Amino acid sequence: MNDALAAQPGAAVLTEPSMAGVSWAAVAAGAVVSCALTLVLLAFGVGLGLSVVSPWSGAGVTATTFKIGTGLYLMVIAMLSSSIGGYVAGRLRSRWVGVRSDEVYFRDTAHGFVSWALASVIGAILLATPATSLIGGGVSAVGQSTSAAANRSGPMDNYVDTLFRADSPAAQAQSASADAKGEMSRLFTSSFRNGGELKSNDRDYVSKVVAARTGMSPADADKRVADVTTEIKADADAARKTTARLAFWLTASLLLGAFCASLAATEGGGLRDGTWGSRARLSSAVRT
Repeated sequence: MNDALAAQPGAAVLTEPSMAGVSWAAVAAGAVVSCALTLVLLAFGVGLGLSVVSPWSGAGVTATTFKIGTGLYLMVIAMLSSSIGGYVAGRLRSRWVGVRSDEVYFRDTAHGFVSWALASVIGAILLATPATSLIGGGVSAVGQSTSAAANRSGPMDNYVDTLFRADSPAAQAQSASADAKGEMSRLFTSSFRNGGELKSNDRDYVSKVVAARTGMSPADADKRVADVTTEIKADADAARKTTARLAFWLTASLLLGAFCASLAATEGGGLRDGTWGSRARLSSAVRT
């Protein structure tokens, strides 16, 4: 094709430069800027979240509002950090001389996308530890009064305590020992680990232990075991739904970040070459 064009009289052959099409220094700079802004906005979000929640009834936002606000704020973080990182990557890249305008546009978009991808990988590796510590510190500050007890408790200990709760202080003093509670906790943990439930023989045994330790009738003990089992399932289902919503919010924020980084990189590259305003006018002129 190039030989045919060269053979034609007056034909102009476009020779692209041999320089690389990716400015890795600009991509890395944009990724670092994006990660730093993500950490700053994450710290601000933790402080903002702690300021709007309250342990007092009727004070602070509701749990539903807090979850939706958290998801929207994740998208704001992705939009701001990715846009600025992509703009930096597009503005700092090397200028390509002798490259077609549509190819320059594609390369700018690719610079923003690659910068976003590199920032996502770096963030997953380097920012996971400080972000987890930051969020964990905020959560422990909210529940500081119960943190010591929580560290000594397993995931099933609260349910086991509910099982062996007696109606009177005298019966409570003779309630289950630590060995019995540990046995029940291990039994419930192994049964519900894979989404199952107590087997029939295990449930009969638990009902007998609860009746013997609390002085309840066998029917009342069996009803308490059923109620605790239902509570465990409800809490597990709520945790599953919360995790699923968080995963969907993260997916949406990542996709939005990729789009914003790519778009901002085209603007940064256009301003770098002085062609940002002329691209739209050139496209409209070609269509007409």
